[in-house]
Amino acid sequence: MKKKVSQDKVVYTVNYIMLALLLLIVLYPIIYIISCSFSSGNALMAGKVRLLPVEFTLDSYKAVFKYQSIWSGYLNSIIYTVAGTVLSVVLTLLAAYPLSREDFRGRKWFMRLILFTMMFSGGLIPSYLLVKNMGLLNSIWAIILPGAVSAYNIIVARTYFSQNIPKELFEAAEMDGCSDFRFFSQIVVPLSAPIIAVLSLWVAVSLWNSYFGPMIYMNSEEKYPLQLILRKILLMSQVNFSSSNVDPATIAKNQYLSEMLKYGTIIISTLPLMVIYPFVQKYFVKGVMVGSVKG
Repeated sequence: MKKKVSQDKVVYTVNYIMLALLLLIVLYPIIYIISCSFSSGNALMAGKVRLLPVEFTLDSYKAVFKYQSIWSGYLNSIIYTVAGTVLSVVLTLLAAYPLSREDFRGRKWFMRLILFTMMFSGGLIPSYLLVKNMGLLNSIWAIILPGAVSAYNIIVARTYFSQNIPKELFEAAEMDGCSDFRFFSQIVVPLSAPIIAVLSLWVAVSLWNSYFGPMIYMNSEEKYPLQLILRKILLMSQVNFSSSNVDPATIAKNQYLSEMLKYGTIIISTLPLMVIYPFVQKYFVKGVMVGSVKG
């Protein structure tokens, strides 16, 4: 008995050490970026920041507030994320619920078609030509429509419906004269808060962090999301002195400004997700375990 207790202590100790190391690995980049956002441009250019802020200042955030493109990009990202998340979740639920019903004819064939799209895609150039020919370039639809429906999200939602919406509930509602759409909208959707929270978080994070799609489909800088503005700032800090005819003092000033903007913008761009996640965490933990327990 004592030997078993000692072995348990060793296992717990090793687990605590591993978890502490993983926590440090995850936390250090966050602490580093926060420290950089409160450090002076000279300290950033010299690479003096390691863990704590050096020459504490709020110049990074003052520069962010003065940079108008950041706020227009911020607004665009919010619009793209909210609209894209709502559209994606609605389409996913409407596709997943019928596939979870045993009385839906042909659901196996539809699932095979959905699985086929997970293994094969048209590629970048055909996707661009499709968006262009549909007249969606430089519009919000070019951002939210191509990825509005995910095969993986449909499978996850279908699994949730199959395990958590009993057939007897539908039969009872049908006996009371409830239609399919009313049953879905007034019974299924309210009971699906966990999976809706999970899908919303997945889609929102993907849209908020997306920059490649907008970079391809957007031509107007006024419609750039925040991530493209941040990319532009990062490129500003990579000016080559030897290949530029601009005055070195001007280049140094731009690099100084871009370094401050870079870290200040990173912090501000991550705030919405950090604020939202605690409110959906309890649903996220429950929804993400869909299909992990049988019986």
